[in-house]
Amino acid sequence: MDLPWLDELVRAKRPQRLPTVLTPEAVAAVLARLDGVHQLMGRLLYGTGMRLMECLRLRVKDVDIARREITIREGKGDKDRRTLLPAVLVPYIERQLAAVTALWRKDRAAGLPGVQMPDALARKKPGEDESLAWFWLFPGRQLSVGPKKRHPVTSPCP
Repeated sequence: MDLPWLDELVRAKRPQRLPTVLTPEAVAAVLARLDGVHQLMGRLLYGTGMRLMECLRLRVKDVDIARREITIREGKGDKDRRTLLPAVLVPYIERQLAAVTALWRKDRAAGLPGVQMPDALARKKPGEDESLAWFWLFPGRQLSVGPKKRHPVTSPCP
């Protein structure tokens, strides 16, 4: 159908938006202000392209040092994906895993319940919530108020 009045209409233009990207010097300055676990989180975010919540929700089983790979579960769009673990971060991740293993052992010795499990997995596999594989890579310091479970760290800032 010919509609001559449409010939004079002009399509709306999308504004050009350039992404905001920090310079390497700015990134180094930000990371230098962080320490300990928070610096490791910052380095992971920068080096892997993970989003903040993806980093906070990492489990021990999601890190494969041998393959230098991190599995990100339920990311954007509720999809799983894999990303590379930068070689420079491997020693830091190994230290974090050792610290997490010590905390996990302490929790098990104290008879504390395990961690929060996804969906119905806790019903499907009872006791799996107490395994090291499902323990958080960045566990919170305190237990939850309701059922005494350990949740991931809630904020990357000290």
